[in-house]
Amino acid sequence: EADAGTKTFLDRHEDVKLGSLSGADTRKILLIVFVMTLHSFSEGVGIGVSFGGEHGPGLGVFISASLAVHNVPEGLAVAIVLLPRKVSKATAAVWCVVTSLPQPLMAVPAFMFVHAFLPLLPVGLGFAGGAMMWVAFMELLLEAYEDTDLATTGVTSTIALAVMISIQQRIEDHA
Repeated sequence: EADAGTKTFLDRHEDVKLGSLSGADTRKILLIVFVMTLHSFSEGVGIGVSFGGEHGPGLGVFISASLAVHNVPEGLAVAIVLLPRKVSKATAAVWCVVTSLPQPLMAVPAFMFVHAFLPLLPVGLGFAGGAMMWVAFMELLLEAYEDTDLATTGVTSTIALAVMISIQQRIEDHA
């Protein structure tokens, strides 16, 4: 895993500095920024692929809007790591945006690929869905479990899933 490799690298380099920060603070900042930036690549692929095919415009807008809402807590996670360490609000805001830059950068080539190879669209959608599931299960769900407990994580995740299924059903009913 890339984030495990990054953590190992940072653990070996305790003298890493970032502006006036050093030590564990710098390592934690770099790890969070790297992980958030890395998984933005897969989200960008998801956006680009979702615009392909017969239902591309509607699905693409829906996926883009979903990920835009999803980016708010991601940016908050980056800010929560930066602000207590005396990083300015402006600098924190810039880093919050930078971690999501791979999305539009990957969306365009992913769309171009799908457009050129339309018969492979199901493979692309499968990859994008798998990448998003990986982020949800291997990053977000595990972190929630580590920060709380199994019951809290399970109940909250189940409620969130039920709400999302309900919203999706309402959207399909009105389409």
